[in-house]
Amino acid sequence: MTTFAHATPRRMTVRTIAPFLAITFALTWGIAALLVFLPDTMEAVFGPMGYTNPAFILAVYGPSIAGTLLVGRYYGLRGLGSFFRRVTLWRMSAPWWAFLVVGIPALSYLSSALSGHLGDPFPFSPWHLVFPALASRLITGPVEEIGWRGVALPLLQRRLAPLWAGLVIGVIWGIWHLPAFAIGGTAHAAWDFGPYFLGVVALSVIVTAMFNASRGSLLIAALFHFQVMNPIFPEAQPWMNLVVALAAVAIVIRNPRMMLRGDGAVTEVLMPGTEHGRRG
Repeated sequence: MTTFAHATPRRMTVRTIAPFLAITFALTWGIAALLVFLPDTMEAVFGPMGYTNPAFILAVYGPSIAGTLLVGRYYGLRGLGSFFRRVTLWRMSAPWWAFLVVGIPALSYLSSALSGHLGDPFPFSPWHLVFPALASRLITGPVEEIGWRGVALPLLQRRLAPLWAGLVIGVIWGIWHLPAFAIGGTAHAAWDFGPYFLGVVALSVIVTAMFNASRGSLLIAALFHFQVMNPIFPEAQPWMNLVVALAAVAIVIRNPRMMLRGDGAVTEVLMPGTEHGRRG
């Protein structure tokens, strides 16, 4: 039996996306099915449904578990170390950092104003409850990026320009979220899937550009994910979906060489310079 310590000396290829998706959907949708069809039993075992429920967190971790298993399978423990060193990549041009730190909140507040929620009171009382809310969001959605952007995106960009790779992952990413709309206790349960799906596809295009601009940083991808679900920002649905879609179009128009031709596209799964070759 092959172990992480004695991994098969082969590179991941575009075909590796198939087992990645199989593991991801089996884990997430399998757990989600239990949460949907056996809610009382699951609540009795794991507690109230929400972002702190262990079963829900495990379902969210499906892409990261799949990505980690496959990187270990192909590259071993040393390869896993190289892969996770992508978290240390933080260099990105000032305009991209400005978009991450200031632009996303601006889009959120604009969308909230359009949705009529800008005047809603601060949702945390007492105020210090915001800190556990921030912590729970930080350890849920952003962890997905280990799989979606850490593994799936570089592999797809070996065959597709970043725009098309981002769109493909966005469609899959949106469909993957579908069970959340049937699980009570989540924000998704109050939203319409159609507009949300548009927003997720647009977000995938945006984070693709940022991922490539940062040379494949898992840190930047995770921070982006955290920002778009930051509980401090006011409710912005349903307008947030349209606003981020317009932002995605603007980013593609502003960066045609990167998004349409693939200039600077990250195609390595491991730390830059440690995985030889670019096509698979």
